[in-house]
Amino acid sequence: MHRYHNLSLEEANIIEKSKTEPARRGTFCGFENPGVYVCKKCDAPLYLSSAKFPRKIECGWPSFEETIEGSVLERPDPDGMRTEILCAQCKGHLGHVFRGEQFTKTNTRHCVNSLSLRFIPAQTKEGFCYATFAGGCFWGLEHLLKKATGVISVCSGYIGGRVTYPTYEEVCTGTTGHLEAVQLTYNPKLISYEELVKYFFEIHCPFQKGGQGPDIGPQYLSAIFYYTPQQKTTAHSVKQILTKGFNLPTTQIYPATYFYPAENEHQNYYDKH
Repeated sequence: MHRYHNLSLEEANIIEKSKTEPARRGTFCGFENPGVYVCKKCDAPLYLSSAKFPRKIECGWPSFEETIEGSVLERPDPDGMRTEILCAQCKGHLGHVFRGEQFTKTNTRHCVNSLSLRFIPAQTKEGFCYATFAGGCFWGLEHLLKKATGVISVCSGYIGGRVTYPTYEEVCTGTTGHLEAVQLTYNPKLISYEELVKYFFEIHCPFQKGGQGPDIGPQYLSAIFYYTPQQKTTAHSVKQILTKGFNLPTTQIYPATYFYPAENEHQNYYDKH
């Protein structure tokens, strides 16, 4: 099951017809906020901001020295000289990849149109951070995570799928690829990301396969979605502690993508009922 974002004419010309936007006019030229860049058409995560070229060497378009593994395809460009790059999920045009320019240690530059990208921030304007966890029904996770010191807000929703703007009914079919999840906004001065990950592992069973408790299905799997390399490293480090036991944790660790808040009736559900 797939459903993509509607594109403007300008976006469609680039993503679906492989056009190129004018140099130095894209939204993400010189943009240096931490987070994840995803495909404008399908939400698939493509690049971490840590891989983005600094402002002084972006060469006219947002440029990245490496991709999120498996997220980008390469093929010969019709001009016979360049290599085109595409979103691996929807095959939308991103731009071109160049090698041998000696700009960075990887010696690789993914030159991407801003209009091919959507940005998922790792933090708010006030400096609070985001964290996203999935572990069974989101009602229980939301209720328990709200109790953690330093957590400012918790929102139930859907993440990681192949369908834009999913509904609860669609996610419950298990065919959209989404997980029921919660997105936290927290104050890093009051609670660390490591403390949040440890608490997450304490309030659900990371060893259960196929779901949580009586909630069985692909939408109920255990997962952590990271926004920065630091979050990724921390999540793997804490998970590694659990591998020392007899059972192995089933929790998967993925780059964050667009988080869709669930319908109003699913927010604060445990407290309401």
